Amino acid sequence: MRIRIPRFSMAIPAMAWWAAFFIAPLGAIIYFSFGIKPSDPGAGVVDLTSLSFSNYIAATSEVYLTVFQITMRTAGLGTLACALVGFPVAYVLARHITTRWQPILLFLLVLPFWISFLLRTFAWRIILAPEGVLSHALQDIGLLSGPLSMLDTNSAVQLGIIYNYLPLMVLPMFVALDKIDPALIRGSMDLGAGPVRTFLSITLPLALPGILGGMVLTFILASGDYVVPAILGGAKGLMIGNLVATQILAAQNLPMGSAMAVILILMICGIVLSMLMLLMAFRWLLRTIAGPAVDARALSVAVAAETRERT
Repeated sequence: MRIRIPRFSMAIPAMAWWAAFFIAPLGAIIYFSFGIKPSDPGAGVVDLTSLSFSNYIAATSEVYLTVFQITMRTAGLGTLACALVGFPVAYVLARHITTRWQPILLFLLVLPFWISFLLRTFAWRIILAPEGVLSHALQDIGLLSGPLSMLDTNSAVQLGIIYNYLPLMVLPMFVALDKIDPALIRGSMDLGAGPVRTFLSITLPLALPGILGGMVLTFILASGDYVVPAILGGAKGLMIGNLVATQILAAQNLPMGSAMAVILILMICGIVLSMLMLLMAFRWLLRTIAGPAVDARALSVAVAAETRERT
């Protein structure tokens, strides 16, 4: 007698892991955020006898909202810079590099991840130091009249985010671009579309899932980053991740830190959804502006399918 196992049974271990190490901790953070800090140090880390929204009210004060705004701006600009730099790199890797050299270049792209994230970030303190290599080089060529004063500023945090998360932007874009059938490009060109129109009507729309995936991944990690602001930002590069750590570790105020973490999660979800809607609107606008090129794309798909059937 054959015993039929439900199709979803293979996903049970992953779902159990996800529930135990994501859903349960997230639920605990949300629950703790409604508590208060105990007045007696020996009473524990959180008092849950009377739940209230007082932590959320305090976390949305003007001082903390400024840090939230700085965090979103820094993560957003870092994500945009990674996208602008990463897309040409991914495009060249996918469309203009032979399959022989692609694995080697991709290996070099992820090679920095073999080194500790902490060590790579600390290395930038040496590079950006007022008496560091970059400062002396810029002074020697006449671009600076004095020592470089970039360290312990928000600009240094921005640079660190771009450096650390750029490979995470390139890899999803490369996968999306590499999956595009070259026959679609040739079919569009054969049907009279030029390189620009082919790129706008064929390449870019098909690469949008990879672009969106890379932007979401980069933005989420950059928004909650603790290491880069702590090492490169100092007091001027404070981000919400450092503020949450300060509330929990230094101030011993777990409810306040939990409320800040929940607000950060909600802000990230809102911005990611807005980003998704904007990209969908951009895709629709691209199809509208392209006009006949959209028909060329549909015809090129048919041409490619017919070619594969014949071969």
